[in-house]
Amino acid sequence: MSSTSASTQEDAQDTCVICLSSVTERAITVPCNHYTFDFVCLVSWLHERSTCPLCKTQVTAVQYNWTSPTDFHTYVVPRTRLPSDVTASRTDRPASLFAPYGLPRRPQGPRRPYSPPVQDVALRRRRHVYRKKFYSLHIGSNPISGYRDISPQIFANTPQLQSKARTWIRRELRVFTFLHANPAPSSSSSDAAATTSSNAEFLLAYIVSILKMVDVKASHGHAENLLTGFLGRDASRLFLHELNAWLTSPYTKLSEWDQNVQYEEALDP
Repeated sequence: MSSTSASTQEDAQDTCVICLSSVTERAITVPCNHYTFDFVCLVSWLHERSTCPLCKTQVTAVQYNWTSPTDFHTYVVPRTRLPSDVTASRTDRPASLFAPYGLPRRPQGPRRPYSPPVQDVALRRRRHVYRKKFYSLHIGSNPISGYRDISPQIFANTPQLQSKARTWIRRELRVFTFLHANPAPSSSSSDAAATTSSNAEFLLAYIVSILKMVDVKASHGHAENLLTGFLGRDASRLFLHELNAWLTSPYTKLSEWDQNVQYEEALDP
């Protein structure tokens, strides 16, 4: 049996000590190395308090997204916490709220010549959606429309759906400028790029883990609550609505979805 298969089987047998359900995405605390946690549950816990749920040790990092004993991602626990009742729907929250501490600094190299940014029309339209709080129109699931309902169980067991989700999430997170801002004026361009990648990739993994555990359409709003501390209440609600519209759609390319998704008002060209 491969190490990946063994890890998956072990995850299924373990119970998360926070939610008391089977572990679907294992996370390990650093430095105490406790491992009976779901990634979403542990990060949500650390968002409120920075100590291990089992031994109360100060947690400095979380290891997750394991593909082998030596291949995994590490999330450095931020020094600054967001309040649990954040309700603002802003796309310009300071990057310092996400910036991990302990990021190594590299020597300041020669600056590259300034190049004007290339305008991304699709991204501009997505920012317009959040600015105007447009919700895409619902399309029923049926053989004619090609739309289909998706449960957390279906998502967790379908790698193609997970890949489809990552494609959309990776672009959509570019809407939120605070994820991509320079964390500190003194940081080098390399430091800023590393922090930007860490912020976005962490949220990408976090959202995919939520989709494996929680129905984003459920009336209790649990998925929205899990995401609110990072994106704000209004933005989280809209983000999850649009993500569900993409996942349930028959489209596999972002350009196709962009051309066919409908709103009550036309988007700016």
